[in-house]
Amino acid sequence: MSKKTLKRSDNAMIAGVCAGIAEYFDMDITLVRVIAAICLFATGLLPFAIVYLVLMILMPKGDKTV
Repeated sequence: MSKKTLKRSDNAMIAGVCAGIAEYFDMDITLVRVIAAICLFATGLLPFAIVYLVLMILMPKGDKTV
């Protein structure tokens, strides 16, 4: 059984955070991005931006796959 790790994805629009979360939970990337956009407007720009930046810093870069 392989252990899954949360990593930023190379399939990125900005930093790969949403794509990494989608890969970790086996979800559609578009769905995760829509949820992120809803959270952005629900919380306001600053709280969401802080959380996104923290995730961008803490999540390791994913391995490049061919």
